[in-house]
Amino acid sequence: MSPDLRDLHQEVVIDHSKKPRNFRKPEDANRTAEGVNPLCGDEMTVYLKLAGDVIEDIGFQGAGCAISKASASLMTGAVKSKTKAEAEALFQRVHSMLTEGPDAKVDPQELGKYRKRPSARRPRPSNRRP
Repeated sequence: MSPDLRDLHQEVVIDHSKKPRNFRKPEDANRTAEGVNPLCGDEMTVYLKLAGDVIEDIGFQGAGCAISKASASLMTGAVKSKTKAEAEALFQRVHSMLTEGPDAKVDPQELGKYRKRPSARRPRPSNRRP
């Protein structure tokens, strides 16, 4: 991972961990999924309000590390107002990126607002010691 991409990743994770979006149980949620990671103890519950085939509202609650909280925050923002098919397609693309690593072909347009963040282009001084 390039230093710029690493910085962007860290910035996004910290932002969503400290200020998670959709960290709540939506009123009228009619679907629930619970997840527990036995290796680290992360526990999350995702709540959906599904109206026909559309995710009308979504939220999550739970406790976990910064990455799990940020992931849930990003995921809820990405699938809100999407159809089940659109959410499934997004899952498949993200799964591919995570499991295939650098070999995954990702269209920069899919990165949305993060593809043009100034911090992704601006080098930052390294805090690493030689």
